[in-house]
Amino acid sequence: MDHHHDGNRRAQDPLRVAGSGSLGLVTDLYQLTMASSYLARGLTQPATFSLFVRHLPPNRSFLVASGIDDAVDLLESFAFDDAALDWLSTQGFDAAAIDALGRLRFSGDVWAVPEGRVVFPNEPLIEVTAPLPEAQIVEALVLNQVTYQTALATKAARCTLAAAGRADLVDFSLRRTHGIEAGMAAARAAAIAGFVGTSNMGAARRFGLRSVGTMAHSYVTAFPDEYEAFTAFAEDFPDRATFVVDTYDTLKGVDVAIDVIDRLQLRGRLGVRLDSGDLLDLSVLARRRLDEACHHDVAIVASGGLDEFEIKRLLDAGAPIDVFGVGTKVGVAADAPSLDSAYKLVEFNDRPLMKQSSGKATMPGPKQVHRLAPSRDVLATRSERPPPDSTPVLTPVMVGGARRVASATVGQGHERLLQDLAWLSPELKVLKGEQVSPVTVSEELEALTRTVQADIHQR
Repeated sequence: MDHHHDGNRRAQDPLRVAGSGSLGLVTDLYQLTMASSYLARGLTQPATFSLFVRHLPPNRSFLVASGIDDAVDLLESFAFDDAALDWLSTQGFDAAAIDALGRLRFSGDVWAVPEGRVVFPNEPLIEVTAPLPEAQIVEALVLNQVTYQTALATKAARCTLAAAGRADLVDFSLRRTHGIEAGMAAARAAAIAGFVGTSNMGAARRFGLRSVGTMAHSYVTAFPDEYEAFTAFAEDFPDRATFVVDTYDTLKGVDVAIDVIDRLQLRGRLGVRLDSGDLLDLSVLARRRLDEACHHDVAIVASGGLDEFEIKRLLDAGAPIDVFGVGTKVGVAADAPSLDSAYKLVEFNDRPLMKQSSGKATMPGPKQVHRLAPSRDVLATRSERPPPDSTPVLTPVMVGGARRVASATVGQGHERLLQDLAWLSPELKVLKGEQVSPVTVSEELEALTRTVQADIHQR
């Protein structure tokens, strides 16, 4: 079998989760089992699965779509290589199943929300239509990419809402994220949300982001004292020296930084970084000392356990912080590291389907979301006539297993988010408070739901 050659080239990139040859195993056993059963029984008619989030985490009224493009890239590459098939033959799959899986590729269509757009509960992020075995087997892969990255982008967007243009945000999350792929995703999601740079050099190169960084406390302690450490750093990087000033005594560190800046007559992107202590008081005192020394352009950078709540608290209290280095709490979406996402069969062989489980009911059929002003969405069937003056949210991104539109750049994702945030009403953008949903269900979708429910009861 030669179908995995392109995937092996992808696998040489250590920042990819897997090459196409092994992507067939990025699934759960029960999906492989179901797909094999479908293939053996000829159940290969078109099926549509809808990926959506049922309920949002506390204090959130919206999500920011992300991970769509990665999911599409992986669907294009989906296959089993010889080694994967050989291993599956030891896991209870017979020769017929192995042969069928070896020939399986993703040949379906995908409708999706463009990266960076705002979505609400029960609105599809992605809908996959493909022969039933194909659409079934990619469930875990698609959920894995979209759920996590959407959680990250949403958390990062909340931080930009907290900053409200009063300070720049940069991504410091790589060391805390759950693996290399997660670190790349966090940097990209943060950039879509409006972060102006990242410390992650791999992400800066891949996504065309601004690389940012200061120095670690270990650099300071490696020298006899702060003065020698700051002098050495400034001599080596005179146009971008940011001094971490809290290794020993924060305000004395600020004074040493001022001394070195004056002695070496430094110019360029200069700053002092606060990484501990009372960031409000220390930033006020640091700003005062810098201004008294006529260093009004030297930035104050703050880091250390920051999230949207702390950023807003500090800025609302008047902290003169120019840049926030945000790491752990965005990189792992600390207060909401998972989303209540689902990937459910909504149509098979032109028959609309739904699930009626208590608390987990779904709505039948392929769908579209129509966006209206101000701050109102209509969840509808995909085929019905759109409301006047509305804009469809989901777009076709794959046709016949091939990508139809190019991956979004970070800048494109950010522009979409800016437009949607401007469209959102104020109560939807609060960081703490009761959740609000601006979504209504179309009459046609409600009628279809009642029809399918009646059919289920009759059967």
